[in-house]
Amino acid sequence: MFIFVISNGRSGSTLVHELLARHPDVGFVSNLEDRLPGLPPAAGRFNNAVYRRVPPALTRKGRVRYAPSEAWRALARQVSPMLINPARDLVAADAIPWVADRFQQFFAERARAQAKPVFLHKLTGWPRSGFIRAVFPDARFIHVVRDGRAVVASDLRVDWWRGWEGPNGLRAGSLPAAYLAEWEASERSFPVLAGLGWKVAMDAYAAARALVPAGQWLDLRFEDLLTDPPTRAKELLSFAGLPPHPAFDAALARTRFRTDRADAYRAVLGPAALAALEVSLAGHLRAWGYGQP
Repeated sequence: MFIFVISNGRSGSTLVHELLARHPDVGFVSNLEDRLPGLPPAAGRFNNAVYRRVPPALTRKGRVRYAPSEAWRALARQVSPMLINPARDLVAADAIPWVADRFQQFFAERARAQAKPVFLHKLTGWPRSGFIRAVFPDARFIHVVRDGRAVVASDLRVDWWRGWEGPNGLRAGSLPAAYLAEWEASERSFPVLAGLGWKVAMDAYAAARALVPAGQWLDLRFEDLLTDPPTRAKELLSFAGLPPHPAFDAALARTRFRTDRADAYRAVLGPAALAALEVSLAGHLRAWGYGQP
């Protein structure tokens, strides 16, 4: 079974991806396979065993580490750069034979080499679920959702956010006319622009979800995972068809869930920017379960 963890980005999908990868029945692409072009698919046959045995200090983000990867470099090399940062979501019509065959080969060869019941991969940005289902009709999707205000606060602090250049710098394609008018009305606020990028992405996820059978799509709010890890972890295992396992339980117990930072976006944004952002995001926040801002 192929399972894709998908999210807009800055939404906690790495935590979900790496937690599930600790289960002994899960295969994945490692960051070594992504960075070393000459490695064949068979090189990853021990990915899971190695990942579970490497000391946790050598798997953490922000340092040289060994971990599951989105494999953007490998996908660009072996499938197509189209997958990496397209101007719009990738849909079923984009799965023309030449790229669909390469995408199928990329994942199927690695899944065979690792011989695990579940092969897991994470992709951020657009959903791409329409494209993926055209190649793997039975694929399942774990969509990690995070409060748009927190996503905006995170986007503004990373060096790869290009919204400082204006709407064309967003990784969200062109802004719809109504959203562009919102940005102009905000006096071209950068926090509002980041929020509009989140809205474009969430519109795409809502549209993508509507085309996927209910049993193949799971929305997981990042905040719910932080506040109740055992319940949400059980839900994840059930959705993925994975049985309980002591190794997974141990990984869950080691994981640090930072509930103390749930409202950190307030200090990052400040009252004025936050107020403007909440006006823009109000409808989308309610739609995704975040109530009245």
